[in-house]
Amino acid sequence: MSRTALVTGAAGFIGFHLSRRLLNEGFRVIGFDAITDYYDVALKHRRLELLAEFPDFTNVVDRLETPGVLADLLAEHRPEIVVHLAAQAGVRYSLEAPRSYVDSNLVGTFELLEAARATPPKHLLMASTSSVYGANTDMPYAEIDKADTQMSFYAATKKANEAMSHSYAHLFGVPVTMFRFFTVYGPWGRPDMALFKFVRAIREGQPIDVYNHGKMRRDFTYIDDLVEGIVRLMDAVPPTVAQQSTPLAGDSLSPVAPWRVVNVGLSQPTELGDFITAIETSMGETAQKNFMDIQPGDVPATWADTTLLIQLVGEIPATPLQTGVDAFVSWYRERY
Repeated sequence: MSRTALVTGAAGFIGFHLSRRLLNEGFRVIGFDAITDYYDVALKHRRLELLAEFPDFTNVVDRLETPGVLADLLAEHRPEIVVHLAAQAGVRYSLEAPRSYVDSNLVGTFELLEAARATPPKHLLMASTSSVYGANTDMPYAEIDKADTQMSFYAATKKANEAMSHSYAHLFGVPVTMFRFFTVYGPWGRPDMALFKFVRAIREGQPIDVYNHGKMRRDFTYIDDLVEGIVRLMDAVPPTVAQQSTPLAGDSLSPVAPWRVVNVGLSQPTELGDFITAIETSMGETAQKNFMDIQPGDVPATWADTTLLIQLVGEIPATPLQTGVDAFVSWYRERY
C-alpha cells in the first residue's frame, strides 16, 4: 500500500520539491497551502500544476489557522507522515507585518498540533530555522547549543514552534522532529531570497543591495540535498521515553518526550561576496553592487554542525555551490 503524507506549504519552494520527490517515490501526498500573496502567486500555481500531474496528489487550499480544517483533514486521510513546512517566512517582512507571523506560525501551528493530538501520525516533522540561533557567536551551531537570543520576530515564532511541539510530544506522545533549515536555494526558489533577487536585478541591469558590505556568511544548502535529508529523517522517528537507551553524542533528543531538533545544512559557510561571484560566473555578467550596512534582524553568519544529522541518516549529498547556482540560473532563464 502507498504511504500517505500530508505536506503543509506544498505550493512553497521546499514543499513543492518535497512533494514531488515523495510522489515520485510512490507516496500519496495531501498538499495543503493557502496560496498567500507574500510573493508571486503565479509561481505557486505553476508549482501546483506540476504536482497535479501526479494522480496521487490531492490539493487542499485553506489557511492553517482556520479552526478545525487541519483536524478534519488528518481525520479523513490519516497520514502516516506529516511534514509541516507552511509558515509566514522572511526575516525583514516580520518587521513590517508581525501579525501575519502570529496567525500563520503560532496559531496555525497550534491548529496542526491539535490535529496531530486527535489523529496522531507515526511521525510529525516540522520546519524551524537556523535563525533561532540568533546572537550565538560560537560556530558551527549545534542543536544542543542554547538558543534564546532570537534577533527577529520570525525567528522568535519558530523557536516558539519548537517549544510548542515539545509540549505536545511530552503530553500526548506525538513523535516530533524539528528541522533547523539553513539558507536553502535552487530552482523554483522564492523571489524574496537573495539568489532570485540578484539574478533578476543583474538580468535587468539593476544594482544589487549587498548587505554587511558582502561580509555576511551563509551555510547555503541546495534544495535537492535538503529534501534528501528530510526524506531520510522521516523514518528516523524519535523514540519514546520508555524506548530511549544511551543517547548519541550531541543528540538533542528530549529526556521526557519523543522529540528532537536536527540541523539540515551543508556545513560549509560561504561569504556573500563569493556567492555573488558564483552568480556572475554563471550569468557571464558583472553585478552592479550597492554596498549597505547589515539590516535589522539579520545575523552576520550561519554555519550548521551536521554531526547529528549524519549520525541519524548518514551523509547527505553536498551539491557544490557553483553547480547549484548554475541550476537556478538555467531555470530562471527558461522561465523568465
